[in-house]
Amino acid sequence: MNIWVDADACPVSIKEVIIKAAVRRKVPAVFVANKDTALPQSPLLTAVKVAAGADEADRYIDEQAQPEDLVVTQDILLAQLLVARSVTAIDPRGVVFCEDNINERVSFRALMVDLRSTGDVTGGQKPFNEVDKRNFSNSFDKQLTRLIRLSGHDQQHPL
Repeated sequence: MNIWVDADACPVSIKEVIIKAAVRRKVPAVFVANKDTALPQSPLLTAVKVAAGADEADRYIDEQAQPEDLVVTQDILLAQLLVARSVTAIDPRGVVFCEDNINERVSFRALMVDLRSTGDVTGGQKPFNEVDKRNFSNSFDKQLTRLIRLSGHDQQHPL
């Protein structure tokens, strides 16, 4: 079992939550980005630097992630690929992607891309805040606990 982090656009406060949880729960966490990612020294924390390019980190995570893993990403198209392979994916605001919501989110993303291209909509998501961090922390802990139990990881590494 691993935690995979699409680290290119992941807020620093979310990275900190993931790092603390990975070390405390003894679950390896891999931060994937197309730039250097500074991490505390721990055998449980790894930074992978991929080639520059819009989807390189996404491609790497999609190739590596397994159904017993937890992926943190705000990339809807990566989440769609992962959900199709039964990999748990969560965004930095705590939304768990699943078969029930992923197609709607992909459609909404496509609509927003179209509206932005015509100039009808400008800007992006609202700024990340403490409520988002708290929502992420709660959702992340719930999913991590579920996956640890399913994988038997807690039997190998007592909490």
